[in-house]
Amino acid sequence: MEALDKIDRLILRSLQADGRATYDQISEQVSLSPSAVLRRVKRLEDTGVIARYVALVKPEAVGLGLTAYLNVRLEKHTESHKRNPMDVFRASVQTWPEVVECASLTGEMDYLLRVVVQDMAAYSRFIMDTLLKHPSVEDCKTSFVLDHVKATTALPV
Repeated sequence: MEALDKIDRLILRSLQADGRATYDQISEQVSLSPSAVLRRVKRLEDTGVIARYVALVKPEAVGLGLTAYLNVRLEKHTESHKRNPMDVFRASVQTWPEVVECASLTGEMDYLLRVVVQDMAAYSRFIMDTLLKHPSVEDCKTSFVLDHVKATTALPV
């Protein structure tokens, strides 16, 4: 993709602030015509700069009051020599609705999971019935979120 210019960045900032903004509204902010904004947004979508549009749901509003970050270490060798433990774990994570984010890490632990659940009982069920029963998982360490100091999906473009 060609480099983003100042107008592209302004459009991205606008859409990150309000994904439902109209082309007319964005055009006023970036000093272009609505049709020029439409062309630029379409190009940003087609080139993958804009991956998708979503609704951001407040977890507490839908009964999900507990957020935890889990550092997970995998066993380096498993009984199943046919598949890499990391591949097996990555595939499993995709099926766990409690896990809303998973990142592969450098260092002592292999993955960082962000888990969102209803309460401590739901968290305990996830840990005992799902995560720790996974054949690739060797260890996990949990930190619970006490307060959200900053939460944004907007990138500094």
